[in-house]
Amino acid sequence: MNLILLFQDDFVKDRQRVCLRGRRHEHVLDVHRASVGDRLFVGLLNDKMGTGMVTRIDKDAVEMDIVLDRDPPPPLDATLILALPRPIVLKRILLSASSMGAKQIFLIHSRRVEKSYWNSPILDEERIREQLILGLEQARDTIMPEVWFRQKFKPFVEDELPGIIKGTLPLVAHPETSEPCPRQINRPVTLAIGPEGGFIPYEIELLEDTGFISVNIGERILRVETAVPVLLSKLF
Repeated sequence: MNLILLFQDDFVKDRQRVCLRGRRHEHVLDVHRASVGDRLFVGLLNDKMGTGMVTRIDKDAVEMDIVLDRDPPPPLDATLILALPRPIVLKRILLSASSMGAKQIFLIHSRRVEKSYWNSPILDEERIREQLILGLEQARDTIMPEVWFRQKFKPFVEDELPGIIKGTLPLVAHPETSEPCPRQINRPVTLAIGPEGGFIPYEIELLEDTGFISVNIGERILRVETAVPVLLSKLF
């Protein structure tokens, strides 16, 4: 936890003092090993960042006087379209994407996605929020990413994607194309990444008909959880 993320209900005095309990209280004690008078890096969800000075510590809570005086880092200018991966992999991808600054994430169905994945408790709103928060804390960011679910591939691609990709460079990761992934581009991107095994040819064709460019990231076939940060780091 490089940043202690604060929420509105943490405040106990005129937006200048917060009281932390539970996981964050334990982290301040066990990881930061903080004492009264220590200053820690803090940030208010969807707001500014700054520092908090520890004013009280007991077995149940930590109080800090805070100053929020700086903006969070700029977001990654990318919309991520991700075929729903295995639930345990999804947790790692959400944390990673949140850490890298992705703010728009669509989780979609495709032919090679197991239908049972959509029934996983990992897709519970609070479970997803937990992973996104961990990513924000890791990267010292405060702006919460938005995550949407789309379980019907063709209607999503035909009806919604044209509006989503407008004004962006739409790319789809596809190991069978010879077109290399561009590097360090200076414009917004919509990036589509398929499941393990990739999108099937019909899905690639539909994405390309919508305006996507198929690109690869080299000869090695990567797991989805590896491909996401690799592609985002290449592009930005």
